[in-house]
Amino acid sequence: MNMVTLQTFLAIVRTGSLVRASAAMNVTQSTVTSRLQTLEAELGQTLVLRQKNGVTLTAAGIKLRRYAEAMTQLWLQAKQETALPPGVDAICNIGVHTDLWAGYGTLFFDSLRRTHPSIALSVWQGDDNRITQWLANGLVDVAFTFSAPPGQAGQMLHTLSTDRLCLVGTEPDRPIRHDPGYIYVEAGPDFEREHTAAYADADTAKISFNNASWALTHLSRHGGSAYLPDRIIAPEIAARRLFVLEGAPVFQRPCFMVVRDSTGAYADDITAFLNGLE
Repeated sequence: MNMVTLQTFLAIVRTGSLVRASAAMNVTQSTVTSRLQTLEAELGQTLVLRQKNGVTLTAAGIKLRRYAEAMTQLWLQAKQETALPPGVDAICNIGVHTDLWAGYGTLFFDSLRRTHPSIALSVWQGDDNRITQWLANGLVDVAFTFSAPPGQAGQMLHTLSTDRLCLVGTEPDRPIRHDPGYIYVEAGPDFEREHTAAYADADTAKISFNNASWALTHLSRHGGSAYLPDRIIAPEIAARRLFVLEGAPVFQRPCFMVVRDSTGAYADDITAFLNGLE
């Protein structure tokens, strides 16, 4: 098994066809077929089922996909870190939950650029589950997440401040319940459970987002109300473009920073960042 074979398998998965995979990799279809057959022979498993309209993954193919993605990404990182260009002494891969980029993500990114200009930075956006997988597979060095991953050797968990999720509206007198302009913003399973209990008698929201920044943009354009983190609504509240709706329940969402042991080249920068948050 080699990286090119795995990359070919992933190209088949990504394009859904051996023909399209050959075009994406700029090789002949017979080459793609040969590589796939070699991989299947080494594993002793059929990985894809060929059909007229493309291919589908078998159970073995579905299992291999996750490992193939991790192995190819690790190989890419290994090549990057063993062939660093002049002026670059380390690489930091940062995994950030979508809703934590505006805040901790940008603060850390800017801090590392300022204190360690010779480091190369790569930012990956994902949800909590993907970030946990990236950490487990060694694909990211630092992560900002709402879900504390299971403790693993080689990882350090730092609890950051807790997000306060406040109900805000574009007018100060918008109803707390039964607001036709209410937007539901996903904020994890704990928020969903607590929100359901607090608003058991309320109507179902007609609009929902899984991204707080997108919800904020929608509010600014169309009006309404939504639960949003106080750290991103503070400027809107100060400018009186949004108003905290008095009497509405307030929810909490903890934030975490996870650091892998591979960050030795810039460990002091991470410590300085964390100290600066206190």
